[in-house]
Amino acid sequence: MIPGMNPRKMQQMMKKMGVAQQDIEATRVIIETPEKNLIIDDPQVAKVNMMGQETLQVSGQIREEEKDTTPELSEDDIKTVMDQTDVSEEIARKALELTKGDIAEAIMGLTDDS
Repeated sequence: MIPGMNPRKMQQMMKKMGVAQQDIEATRVIIETPEKNLIIDDPQVAKVNMMGQETLQVSGQIREEEKDTTPELSEDDIKTVMDQTDVSEEIARKALELTKGDIAEAIMGLTDDS
């Protein structure tokens, strides 16, 4: 807001210009990126509608958390690699871990080594 301006008058001016603002009660905002998460605890969040376009304004203290990029391996994926390459569960699991869960790449890597 503009210092020294009556908040009520400011809301009226914004309404005349086609801008509507609504505060949102939020306890946490998390923005996920490929490498990390940006976390804002106890944020101030406002939804602004300006001529039909909605945007969110978020402010607060930001902290970063590194993402665990280890893929979750399903038993079906491990079994598929085992069946296709005739290897043990341990070898199939390691191959999937090395290929970050890519089944086709794991199978190709194990069959090329034979």
